[in-house]
Amino acid sequence: MMFRHPGAWRRVCGPRGVRRSSAAAREVEGRSVTVTRVVPASARPAPSSSSEPRPRLAGDEAIRERVSAEYPVRSDWTVEEVRSIYSLPLLELVREAAMVHRAHWETRDVQRCTLLSIKTGGCTENCGYCSQSQRYKTHVKPTRQMAVDEVVAAARRAKAAGSTRFCMGAAWRELGGKQKAFTDILSMVEQVSAEGLEVCATLGMLTPDQAVALRRAGLTAYNHNLDTSRDYYPSVVTTRTYDDRLETIANVRAAGISVCSGGILGLGEAETDRVSMLHTFATLPGGHPESLPVNALVPVEGTPMHDAPPVTIFDMTRMIAAARVVLPRTMVRLSAGRLEFSQGEQALMFLAGANSIFNGDKLLTTPNPELGDDAHLFQALGLNGLKPKPRSAA
Repeated sequence: MMFRHPGAWRRVCGPRGVRRSSAAAREVEGRSVTVTRVVPASARPAPSSSSEPRPRLAGDEAIRERVSAEYPVRSDWTVEEVRSIYSLPLLELVREAAMVHRAHWETRDVQRCTLLSIKTGGCTENCGYCSQSQRYKTHVKPTRQMAVDEVVAAARRAKAAGSTRFCMGAAWRELGGKQKAFTDILSMVEQVSAEGLEVCATLGMLTPDQAVALRRAGLTAYNHNLDTSRDYYPSVVTTRTYDDRLETIANVRAAGISVCSGGILGLGEAETDRVSMLHTFATLPGGHPESLPVNALVPVEGTPMHDAPPVTIFDMTRMIAAARVVLPRTMVRLSAGRLEFSQGEQALMFLAGANSIFNGDKLLTTPNPELGDDAHLFQALGLNGLKPKPRSAA
């Protein structure tokens, strides 16, 4: 409402602010007054007294079906198609990813996982980012493999803190002939699964027989990251090949274990490498990975990549959003480096399609947000923890 004369509002209103008629308002002392008609409150529709919640647009089945038809689960992506998705203007990409997320998932559900290093340091590989390689002088000191009861006790604490998946990591190139260590790990898997948790492991390269043994013990998923693109991989590690990684993934899938495989941003790779890595996941033989961890490099003093520039929130958001569109039914996990981002920035990554985090103060040897901070974040964003789907021993 706009008046052309000071004090006109007071003269237009009657006693106790009751509005006079439009005609009366226009005749106030013959002065020019512009009046906007306002519908009296008594004439407005009364608010509904129903206790039923208003339907959410995200819950509209017709919208879900239309988006699912536009972005189905498919394994015939071309590199150019993946590039076209990845290269969208960021906010447009986030919008598309959010729609895909709503179509294929309950967007408030976020899985909480715990990752425990059961054997730290002393690894013979030369991964340029890793603090656990014996080739570099870092703050990490080699340790023996943890006892079975210690690991099971840690799993119980993780469950009490809200985690539904418990992952065990060992720093070595491969299991190889480590029979005693492997026997203990099989016992860990069986006992942690009996606690009602999903069980994941990352133990380096596996043979087909080792994968089958883990499956029979009750392993839910196996993590084996590709890290980056095939072309850039030799710039990261030379003690194993890209095909070595893919072979272990194939062995895991053949044994009936879910595949968890992702990458690390900030290794010095180009955007073309990120697109290429995503294309590899989108065209994996046997289907998309069950989950894809997206890591931001946390530079460690003493490693060749200790002076790498930081990964930005826009880098992470773009990768997460592109992964959500290209891999609609894959769980996208916020992994290493999450502590570097504010809670507001993490909220953006959830909006872009991330639906899992790692709980606990460490991811192997990398700092992670505290449990209380994550509880506050979940409450502030209205997020719910997923229930576990453990796999019983065969």
